[in-house]
Amino acid sequence: MKIIKMEVGIFAVNCYIVFSDRTKEGLVVDPGGDAKRILKAIDEYDLDIKSIVLTHGHGDHIGGVLELKEELGVDVLVHEADLIMLQDASRNMSANMPMGAVEFKPDRLLKDGDIIEVGDLQIEVIHTPGHTPGCISLKIGQHLLSGDTLFKGSIGRTDFEGGSYEQIIKSIKERLLVLDDNTLVLPGHGENTTILEEKLYNPFLE
Repeated sequence: MKIIKMEVGIFAVNCYIVFSDRTKEGLVVDPGGDAKRILKAIDEYDLDIKSIVLTHGHGDHIGGVLELKEELGVDVLVHEADLIMLQDASRNMSANMPMGAVEFKPDRLLKDGDIIEVGDLQIEVIHTPGHTPGCISLKIGQHLLSGDTLFKGSIGRTDFEGGSYEQIIKSIKERLLVLDDNTLVLPGHGENTTILEEKLYNPFLE
């Protein structure tokens, strides 16, 4: 397995292209903008992208979805609790963002415990609400794509519609910190970290 990390859009979202070394099949996670750069990387690695997966429905994570979907002809997957948000530019906040209103209906709704199969990869969906009702993290072996739930030394904002500080702390402590200490955490913004590092040094998790 390989993971390409790309900082995209004006809000510096970490977009990830996850793919199998063997089959070249993969998926794109959180294409927040710069769709042409993402497509260029896909072409350079000669990848067969099977789907676009969103860790949640906020506008900064969906800015490149429609262009990518049109070019690649793939399904868009999101947790069922963020469905309404994706279809309402005011709720996903893209209406007030420079890229303009982004609204669409996803092709497949995810639930906690779902397994997304891509080539020889199995990607586990972990529901981690708190930043949004439908926030998910994606576990692929010893890698965790944590979206805007867990950051290096911080956590996701909870002051937006549908956010909950109590819920995000519960999600992190009960769903993420129980993972192996050596799990590499790849967040929705900023630098990578590990589960152990966040257990030891994240001031929000004391």
